[in-house]
Amino acid sequence: MAASPSTARAINDRLALRLLQQDGPLTAAQLKNLTGLSRPTVADLVERLQGAGLIRVVGEAGAERRGPNARLYGIAADRAHLAALDVRTGSVAVVVADLVGTTLSEAALPIDGDTGTDAAAEQAAALLERTMRKAGAAPLHSVGVGAPGLIDPVTGELRGTSGLPAWHRRLVRVLQQRLPATVLVENETNLAAVAEHRDGAARERDTFVLFWLGHGVGAAVVLDGRLRRGASGGAGEIGFLPVPGTAGVPSAVSCDGGFHSLVGSAPVCALAAAHGIVVPPDTAEGDKEPGAAFAVRAALAGEGGSEAFLDTLAERIALGAASVASVLDPGCVVLAGEVGHAGGEALAARVEERLAALSPLRTEVRAGRLGGAAVLRGALLAARDAAQDDLFAPAG
Repeated sequence: MAASPSTARAINDRLALRLLQQDGPLTAAQLKNLTGLSRPTVADLVERLQGAGLIRVVGEAGAERRGPNARLYGIAADRAHLAALDVRTGSVAVVVADLVGTTLSEAALPIDGDTGTDAAAEQAAALLERTMRKAGAAPLHSVGVGAPGLIDPVTGELRGTSGLPAWHRRLVRVLQQRLPATVLVENETNLAAVAEHRDGAARERDTFVLFWLGHGVGAAVVLDGRLRRGASGGAGEIGFLPVPGTAGVPSAVSCDGGFHSLVGSAPVCALAAAHGIVVPPDTAEGDKEPGAAFAVRAALAGEGGSEAFLDTLAERIALGAASVASVLDPGCVVLAGEVGHAGGEALAARVEERLAALSPLRTEVRAGRLGGAAVLRGALLAARDAAQDDLFAPAG
């Protein structure tokens, strides 16, 4: 059955807005070519979107071309403001941006481990409010929050997890109470996968698994272009994955003896020390860069028994990748987080070589491109998507 005129208009508007977001600014002629719509239809939708305040003229296509056909149309970036938060065990980072994702202001704040739950949440919320004022971005339309821990797939709420600060959950409630904005919370590794998929190492991949290698280890699963969270929100908890080479096996309450015991920052630092690579002690904990990332960079620079260290680390990572590949056959594994970023293509190539010897399933291994910034970028993308879904929705 053919779409009604109003439905057809809504579809055309969303298509044009998506193209302006991805490829803009664009002229009406370029929109006509990209959409395949007629010139009158494009003229109507441009007028409609301008009238709704969603797009505006932002320039001309060239100095030699004048008149209506040369006008460049772009998303009205100030139509809405967004914020993203990367909530770590002992810190929070904030970015405030416009509707197209341009950063207007950013800030970060350490949160002392002795700070009470309410006080810590208040400090983080106050940081966001200061950053908003600095950017001149009040009110906010949407806020994306990336945090460690599991997200309940039914309620969308951050679940209480042993070992993680209680102020994380309290912060989400404080933001919801204070801000007339949509507040979205997502697992940090999942957001890193969103960012690497949209702007990083997995841009042309619809199916891949991302390994987050930092102080701890986690994974995110993207299948057929969709992030998969699992029945309880725990898809990708590979720190608990039983693997050979550990002193025991993990339990329901501890990942000791699991994959974490091979590739978490502490065991990687111990491996580095065994190969003569000295890691500064103040990098081993907290929200500072993981010591494992320092060790990998030092090894790539030739310090100590670098070749043996990198080979052993690659073998450990490949064990987890082979297990994931045997179940999901993703075709691609992205090594993200601070350690994956530090290792770059050199470490990824070593892991891919060892993975090929462990699994009959061809699996490419890539280095993440966004490093520790991936979580904040993913949170901002989530906020932007939410705002655009609302603002670009057809009226009525």
